[in-house]
Amino acid sequence: MTGEVEDRLAVAERAARAGGEVAARNFRQGIEVETKSEKTDVVTEADRAAQRRVIEVVREEYLEDAIVGEEEDELKEVPDRGDAWVIDPIDGTNNYVRSIPVWTTSVAAVRDGEPVAAVNHCPALGDTYVAAQDGADHIHRNGEPVSVSDRTDPERFAVTPTIWWGFDRRDEYGAICTELVERFADIRRFGSAQVTLGMVAAGSLEGTMTNVDPNPWDTVAGVHMVRQAGGTVTDRHGDRWRHDSESLVASNGEAHDELLAALENVD
Repeated sequence: MTGEVEDRLAVAERAARAGGEVAARNFRQGIEVETKSEKTDVVTEADRAAQRRVIEVVREEYLEDAIVGEEEDELKEVPDRGDAWVIDPIDGTNNYVRSIPVWTTSVAAVRDGEPVAAVNHCPALGDTYVAAQDGADHIHRNGEPVSVSDRTDPERFAVTPTIWWGFDRRDEYGAICTELVERFADIRRFGSAQVTLGMVAAGSLEGTMTNVDPNPWDTVAGVHMVRQAGGTVTDRHGDRWRHDSESLVASNGEAHDELLAALENVD
């Protein structure tokens, strides 16, 4: 890992921890909840305050880099050229507002469209995932190296659908759940794509998937973690996943084709 990437990783961790601290102070404090595009798309002032804090920390070192963030007026797409930061101040806001501790503050450093460093800080869970570039000890959880699961038998896999399907797409969600329960040992759903991807990277889950077009702030950091931990991430067609891909399938790399097959009959 080059010195410059080390510096970006250090800033990503400081920023994620700082933003997470803002979010944690407001967790379970009865904060007011607002609705964005639909009833299940919620936001709080904690989301906005945490994002502002993350940006403050990034800007202390990198004044000119692009910022891609879920809230407010930041960019909504990752540029294919140059340095950028992809931020989700609270990934899992629906959990957050229900006092469920499965949420994270996510920060990824990106260069020419590809992540080079990523951190998911989960204050309420007591977990912090830190992913560097290729090299020794690619990814750590709480300072300890982790890697994807070594299970190979789909009938022993725990997998999960991720992202969320709007009310007009619940038939697709139902179809995906049916495919998963028929092909794999068990399914989970955690309500935070970044936390879920971290669990795949750490070997707690064997795979996750969606046919919904994911936002970069929900995915870029976690995708980097899965890859650095030895896993595989593609779109539903098996092509290498990018920040602008439609759909997402992440796995430990074993029986990835079985996960892809689970999406074949879902429109």
